[in-house]
Amino acid sequence: MSLNIADFSSWLIQNERLIELLINAFGETLTMVFVAGAFSVLLGIPLGVLLHLTKPKGLLEHRFVNKVMGAVVNVGRSIPFIILLVSIIPFTRLIVGTSIGTAAAIVPLAVCAIPFIARLIEGALLEVPSGLVEAAQSMGASPSQIIIKVLLPEAMPGILNGITITLVTLVSYSAMAGAVGGGGLGDVGIRYGYQRFDSSVMIITIVILVFLVQLIQSIGDQLIKRVDHR
Repeated sequence: MSLNIADFSSWLIQNERLIELLINAFGETLTMVFVAGAFSVLLGIPLGVLLHLTKPKGLLEHRFVNKVMGAVVNVGRSIPFIILLVSIIPFTRLIVGTSIGTAAAIVPLAVCAIPFIARLIEGALLEVPSGLVEAAQSMGASPSQIIIKVLLPEAMPGILNGITITLVTLVSYSAMAGAVGGGGLGDVGIRYGYQRFDSSVMIITIVILVFLVQLIQSIGDQLIKRVDHR
């Protein structure tokens, strides 16, 4: 047992630099995922609600607005992230002053996630029984009251599921951002694993990413169970 502890201590000393890199990279990945996720939630949920409200036979039916917003969302979802990352570099520089680093990676991550979560929110709202909305209307509820007191509470399990899926997707996208100077675990995996042919670094990076995804999914599942009263 003492030999194993000694071997482990020796490994820690020899790989102190790698451990420090992984810890810093893990922090950068968390920053990218959750900051970009926060922006996507703040902008994506209202966009998803508007898509639902302005659809045909919606509370605020407006075909032109719905088609325009739908087209914008579809375009945003159709562009591969790696291409979006490069194509909006001027916009990224305008927002954060640079196109390299964790802060710069947050911009394309958020831009990519906003239309993604908007469609998920729209889908969650579609699952709310129309009878509930009609009952609220018959009692004289205003559109804002229906949104706040009926649609959003009833769709909360689907909304939380959409947020969870978005965060998990952002984890994989953050690894792609690392491949082009965005920092995080993807950057460590590419520079110290792939380019230096060090499989151990690649494996450790993958294990950490899998752990992060499992953690996000587990927390999301628990929150969904708490709000789902069906």
